[in-house]
This record gives sequence, C-alpha cells and structure tokens, in this order.
Amino acid sequence: MKRVFSGVQPTGNLHLGNYLGALKQFVELQEDHECIYCIVDMHAITVPQDPKELKSHILDVASLYLSVGVDPKKSIVFVQSDVPGHAELSWILTCCSYTGELSRMTQFKAKSHNKESAPTGLFTYPVLMAADILLYDTDVVPVGTDQRQHIELCRDLATRVNNTRKKTFVVPEGRYLKEGARIMALDDPTQKMSKSAENIHSRISLLDEPSKIKKSIMKATTDSEGIIRFDQENKPGISNLMNIYSVLSGKSLSDLEKEYEGKGYGDFKKDLVEITVDALAPFREKFEEIRYSEDLIRILKDGAERAGAIAEKTIARVKENFGLGL
Repeated sequence: MKRVFSGVQPTGNLHLGNYLGALKQFVELQEDHECIYCIVDMHAITVPQDPKELKSHILDVASLYLSVGVDPKKSIVFVQSDVPGHAELSWILTCCSYTGELSRMTQFKAKSHNKESAPTGLFTYPVLMAADILLYDTDVVPVGTDQRQHIELCRDLATRVNNTRKKTFVVPEGRYLKEGARIMALDDPTQKMSKSAENIHSRISLLDEPSKIKKSIMKATTDSEGIIRFDQENKPGISNLMNIYSVLSGKSLSDLEKEYEGKGYGDFKKDLVEITVDALAPFREKFEEIRYSEDLIRILKDGAERAGAIAEKTIARVKENFGLGL
C-alpha cells in the first residue's frame, strides 16, 4: 500500500476548514493506504505559545483526530516532537535549500507581514514540513490547496538530493480536494478560515455548540444579488457557503443551484445550519469520551514508537548518503 503522511498544528480548536481540507481525507485514505498522522507541535512554536496551553491543545487535536474517525489500529497517530528525526532531518534539508526559494513562499510573506526581520522559524517552516514528509518515505500528502507551494518545495528538495547523491528520498505527491479544499472565512470570504482570527463568527469550530454554528452561518457575508449561484470571483460569500454545503451533504454545486433556484439566502443558510449541526454532533460526542481517557496517552505513545521505528531507518539512510556519522 502507498504511504500517507499529514499533520495539523495544535493551535486551538480545529475548524470546518481543517476538517474538509484535511481531516476528512485522513479518514478516507486510511481504508486503503498506510497512514501516518502527526500533531505538529514543533511547527506551532514558530510563534509564541503558552506551554500549558500548547500541551492541552496537543491532546485536543489528538482527540479530534480520533473523534472524526481516524482509527489508531489502521493509522499511526503521534506527536511530532516525540520523534527526534523530524528536527534532525530538518537541519539536513535546510542545508540543501536556498534563501531565495524560501523567501518566495507566500505563507511566509503573509505571516511575516513583509517585514524586514521576522522569526527564523517562520522562514524555515516549509523545510521542517518537508522533513516531516520525507522522513517516512511518504507517497501521498493530503492537504488543503493552500499548502500546494509547500508540497512543491518538498518535492524539489527530495529531487535535488536524489540527483546529487544516491537515491535518498521518495518524491511525494500532494492530494487536494477539488471542491471545499479551501474553506474561507465566513465574515470575509477573500481570506482563508483561520483558528487565530479575532472574530469567532469567522469560523465554525468542530466543537462549536449548535447555537454558535447557527449564529455564525446566519451572519455569514454574502452579497446583494440574492441568487444562489456558484461564482467564486464575483460571489465569494455564497460560493464559500455552497462549498461547505456540497462537501457536507455530498450534493454537487450544480445540484444545489437547481435545488435553491428561486429561493433566497435565508432559506439556504437555515438548511446549511441543520446540515452542519448534524455533521458535527458526532464529533463533539466522541471528543468528550476520548479527551480525558487513559487510552489517549497510550495511543500517542504507541504511535510515537511506531513512527520512530520508521524514522530511524530513514535517518540512517540519509546519514549514510550524506557521509554523516561513523
């Protein structure tokens, strides 16, 4: 079976965009792939974190992995910093990368706000992401479309090393959802849905209560035309809501246009509230069962051992091909 790797940062309650862009794929892929899913806590410290909150968020995200359907019997689930190979390979790949290609990363430009000086971790973040992937001889990486540039850098680094030394890395492929892969903010559909946005109604978190979900959707930005039609360029608000509706319900965008022909945004939003509440209710219930159970820590420790065994073999091969160690 092909091997899959992906990870999510432990920076608070995951939202609908995280689920539709990544976690939903995690569950689907584990049925016919060898899957490795990580909580990437080392990525989280590229910006300041409260240590106690970070530890709590790590367990929150791990619980959400399991709540949405990731099965630790089928997949490896672990915490990034529990496997030293991530940091070790990241340094080796940093030595194979160039400042020019890293400075062109659009996410670095956005997060650094184009300042002359920014945290080095933000700058080298894509290299650590590449190390995460290449450490496990990954074939497929399920991510949102906003990560496409990072996946291409990972592929470039793997190819660069393979072309200058013995074949060292598997060159991975990105797996992107066509519809709903990038869920936008409800209050500003030109921006990606974010866990860190100040306006809590800009997002729908996976653990939100039904009343919060209803308020956020009903307040969502649309337009003055009042026609339910998918047009991301001219109607980004309603198009974003249609994306969410489509992925959660399984209905195509064209079917939604026909179903709501002659109806207004109010009717559409009310139905979307019901569909979203029904879709997320099982996640909240399962989360409450898992979050404070003894099984959670056992699953993560077991996952780190299994992931570490794979990582050690890769690091040994990399060191040999780079002439490192004795």
